Amino acid sequence: MSLRRTEWLGLLGLSATAFLIHGYHPYSEDAEIYLSGIEKMLKPSLFPTGEEYFQLHGHLTWFPQLVAWPTEWLHLPLPWVLLAWQLASFFLLLLACFTLMRKLFPSPTAAWSGVALIAALFTMPVAGTALYIMDPFLNPRNVIAFAEIFAIVKAMERRYFSAAVCLVFAASVHPLMTAYSVTFALLLVAVDRLPHMFPLPRPQEMVDQEDPSYAAPALFLFAPVEGLFNRPTDAYDHVAALHRYQFLSRWTWYEMLGAIAPPVIFMWFATFARRRGMRSLELLSWTTAMYGAIYFVGGYVVSLPHRLEVFTLFQPMRSLRVLYILMILVGGGLLGEFVLKNRVWRWLALFIPLSAGMCWAQRVLYPESQHIEWPTAPPTNRWAQAFDWIRTHTPQDAVFAMDPYYMAIRGEDTNGFRIIAQRSRLADGSKDSGVAELFPNVAEQWSAQVQAQTGIDSFQPQDFERLRHQYGVSWVVLRQPQHSGLDCPYSNTDVAVCRLP
Repeated sequence: MSLRRTEWLGLLGLSATAFLIHGYHPYSEDAEIYLSGIEKMLKPSLFPTGEEYFQLHGHLTWFPQLVAWPTEWLHLPLPWVLLAWQLASFFLLLLACFTLMRKLFPSPTAAWSGVALIAALFTMPVAGTALYIMDPFLNPRNVIAFAEIFAIVKAMERRYFSAAVCLVFAASVHPLMTAYSVTFALLLVAVDRLPHMFPLPRPQEMVDQEDPSYAAPALFLFAPVEGLFNRPTDAYDHVAALHRYQFLSRWTWYEMLGAIAPPVIFMWFATFARRRGMRSLELLSWTTAMYGAIYFVGGYVVSLPHRLEVFTLFQPMRSLRVLYILMILVGGGLLGEFVLKNRVWRWLALFIPLSAGMCWAQRVLYPESQHIEWPTAPPTNRWAQAFDWIRTHTPQDAVFAMDPYYMAIRGEDTNGFRIIAQRSRLADGSKDSGVAELFPNVAEQWSAQVQAQTGIDSFQPQDFERLRHQYGVSWVVLRQPQHSGLDCPYSNTDVAVCRLP
C-alpha cells in the first residue's frame, strides 16, 4: 500500500508528538543490560569484571550490532545513535499500525484514530507483565515492534514469504518476543486456511485464486536451556521470587483482569465484524482471541507446580504485548468510526487529556530527571551525576559495589550504573537477576554477589575488606555522603563515591 505525502507527514508528526508525550530516558531500566554490550563492543577494554551479566544476553541478538555499526561507520556519538533509533522505532511502528488499520477499516478516520490512540498510549503498562507497549528508552522490543505488526499484515494478505522475512528480522533482534508473533502468525494462517473449523465469509476472488495443494508451513522454535528439566535450585528460587510478573498465579485480581478481558473483547470485535461483513477484522479478532486464551492457559499451568517453575523463563504472559497493541488499534478505530467521526472538538476532548495524563505519569516515574534527556544535556539526577563523575575520575579497571537494589531507591529513577559510569560492578538485584533467570548456571554467582552487598550502606571496615578480598572491589557507591574510615572524593546530597583503603 502506497502512502500519500500528507500521510507520511502525519505519521512523522505523530511520532514526534509521541516522543514529546512519553519522554526519553536512554540509560534507565533494561538499558542497563542492553547498552552495556554495545559499549563493550565499541570499546573492548571496558567491563573487565562482570561482563557475563550482559554478554550472555547480547550473544542471542543482533541488537548490539545494529546500534554499534552505525556508530562506528558514521563516526557518530553513541548517544545520538540511540536517539535516532528510538525515533525511528516510534515512526516505524506507527507506519506498520497505519498499514494494518487501512486493511481493517475502509474509513481513513478509523485508521487515524487507531494510530493516534496507540501513539498516545505508548507507555501504557501491559497488564502485570512489567512491560510497556513502547519503552522511553531504546531496547530490542522497541526495534522489532514494527516488524511484528508488518508480519501480521503480510500474513493476512497471504504474502507468507514477506511475513517470514519480518519475523526472521525480529527473531535476530529479540528471539523470545518474536516467538509470540510466530505463534500469532501461525494461528492466523490456520484460521484463514481452515474454513471448516473457523467459518469466515470468503470473497469469491480469494477462493478462485487458492491453490488446493497449498499447505501452510509449520514453524517450530526451540530454545534449549541447560538444566531446564532439573529441579530449581535455591538460588534460582531467589531469582524467580524477584519476577512475580512471570507467575500468572501470583498476579493481583486487576492484573488478572488485564489478561482475561482482551480475548473476551476480541470475541465481541469478531461478532461485530461479522455482522458488518468486515472479513479482515473478523479474521484478526478470532485469531487474537484464541492467541490470548492459549497463552493464558499455558502461563497459568507453568506458574503452579514448583517443578515447572523454570518454564516461566519463557515469560508466556509477555505475549500480551502484541495483543494490547492490536486491542488499542481496533478499539481506537471503532472509536473514530462511530464516536469521534469528523468532529474536531471530540478528537481534542479525547486526546488532549489522555496525552496530558500519560505525560504526567512519566513525570511521576522519573521525578528527579528531565522529561527528555537529550544527548548533549548534563544529567540532573544526582545518582546519574555521581555515575558520570565515576566515568571520568576513576580507573577503567575499577570494580564497584553498591546497594544491589539501588534502582529501587527513591530519586534514583532507575538509572543504570554500568552504562553511565562505564565501570564494572558486582551483580545487582534488579536487572542482573533477569540474566540469572534466563541462564540458571550463573544464578549461584549472582545470588552470592547480591548477598555480599546487601546492607552496604551500614558496612563496617571489615565488611569492606571482605568485598575487596573476595571480589576485588576497589570502590563503593553509598547513600550516606560521609562514611567512617573511607575516602569519598565525590559526594552530593544523595550519594557518595568512596575509595576502599
